[in-house]
Amino acid sequence: MLTMLGFAMVVCFMYLIMTKRMSALIALIIVPTVFALAGGFYHGLGEMMLSGVKALAPTGVMLTFSILYFGLMIDAGLFDPLVRFILKIVRGDPLRVLMGTAILTLLVSLDGDSSTTYMIAIAAFLPLYRKLGMNILAMTCLVNLASGIMNLSPWGGPTARAAAALRIDALDIFIPMIPAMLLACVTLVGVAVWFGLRERRRLGVLRATADDHDPGAISLGAGDEKECEANRRPKMFWPNFILTTVLLVLLVVGALPIQILFMLAFAVAAMLNYPSLSQQKERIGAHAGNVLAVTSLIFAAGIFTGILSGTGMVDAMAKSLLAVIPHSFGPYLAIFTAIVSLPFTFFMSNDAFYFGILPVIAQTAAGYGISPAEIARASIVGQPFHLLSPLVPSLYLLVGLAKVDIGDHQRFSIKWGIFISLALLIGGILFGAIPVYR
Repeated sequence: MLTMLGFAMVVCFMYLIMTKRMSALIALIIVPTVFALAGGFYHGLGEMMLSGVKALAPTGVMLTFSILYFGLMIDAGLFDPLVRFILKIVRGDPLRVLMGTAILTLLVSLDGDSSTTYMIAIAAFLPLYRKLGMNILAMTCLVNLASGIMNLSPWGGPTARAAAALRIDALDIFIPMIPAMLLACVTLVGVAVWFGLRERRRLGVLRATADDHDPGAISLGAGDEKECEANRRPKMFWPNFILTTVLLVLLVVGALPIQILFMLAFAVAAMLNYPSLSQQKERIGAHAGNVLAVTSLIFAAGIFTGILSGTGMVDAMAKSLLAVIPHSFGPYLAIFTAIVSLPFTFFMSNDAFYFGILPVIAQTAAGYGISPAEIARASIVGQPFHLLSPLVPSLYLLVGLAKVDIGDHQRFSIKWGIFISLALLIGGILFGAIPVYR
C-alpha cells in the first residue's frame, strides 16, 4: 500500500510539472498533502511537514546568502573579464560556446558545491546564450550534468555519504573512479559538441567579439542596463576576486559551515562595494525576487520530502525494490547497485539511499565476495542523473537563475543524464573500479 502510494505520488508530481498543469511550487505542497490524506495520515501530518521544512532550512539559508553574495559580485562586475575572455575565444560560434560551457563548468565544479557552480556558470554564460539566440536548455543541461560528475569528489556529498555509511575511506571510493570520471567528462564534452553542431546548423556562426559585450547583460535579476552599469565597481575587482577566492577555499576545506561562510562573505562584500546603507538596501531589494523564487521552492520541497519520509513511503519503496532481486543475481550486485542508483537517488534523497539502502546492499554483496568499496563506487554512478531530481534543492536555483521551466529542463536533460551516468558505469567497469561478476 505505502509502496504504491509513494510511487504514485512521485509519478503524479512529475506528470503535473512536466506537462505544466501545475507549477513546481504549488505541486510540491499540494500533491504530497493530498496523497498523505488519501493514505490516512491525518495525525502528525503537520509535524511531518515541519520536520521536512526544518531539514531543508540550512539549505534555504545557504541559498539565500549565496544568491545575495554572487548577486553583489555580478553587480560589481567581478565576472565581466571572464565573459569578455569567453567571447574573445568563441567568436560567436555556438559549437565553441557549448564546449566552453562544459569545460568551464567542470573546472568550476571542483569545489563540489552545485549551488556555487550554478551561480558562477549561469552568470558567465547566460548573457552569451541570449546574445547569440542559443538554446538555454542546452546550457542548463550541460551545467547540471557537469556538476553531477564533479560532485563525486571526496569533499562532495555522495562519496562522503557512501564512505560514512559503509565505514570506509572516501579515497578508496574516489581514486579508483578517477578514470571513469575522466571518461564521463570526455563524454559530456562530446554531448556539448553534439549540441553545438545542432546549434551551428540552426544559427550559423555569428559575429560576436569582446567589444560587443554589454556589461549590463550579466544579471541575476538586478535591474536594467543603466542601473547595472551604475552598480559596477571596477576598482574593486581585485578585492572582490580575493574575497571570492578565499570564500571558495574555505568552502572546500570546511573551515566553517557553508551557511555561515556565505553570510560572512555577503556582509563583507556589501560593506566593501556598497558602503552606504541606502546602496545596501537597494542591492538586497534588487535580488529579493530571485531569493524568494528559489527559497520558496526549497521550503516547499521540505513538505514533499517530510511527508515522503514521515509516512514511511521512502522505506516501503526501497524495500519493495530490494525484494525483487533474485538470489541468482547476487554475483552481479555491483552492476545492479550502479543501475538502481539512478531511480533510487532520483525518487529519494541521497541520505535515504546511502544511509538506508546502501548498507543493506553492501551486507548482501559481502556474501558474494563483493567488497564494500566496490559497492560504494557503484552507488555513486547515478549522481549526474540524481541532480535532475525535483528533490534536489539546487535544481531550483539552476532553473531559477536561467529562467527556464523545470519541466522543460527535465524533459530536455533526463536522457542525457542517463547517458552520462552510463558512461560513468562503463568507465568503472573498464578500469576495474566496479566488478561485473564475482
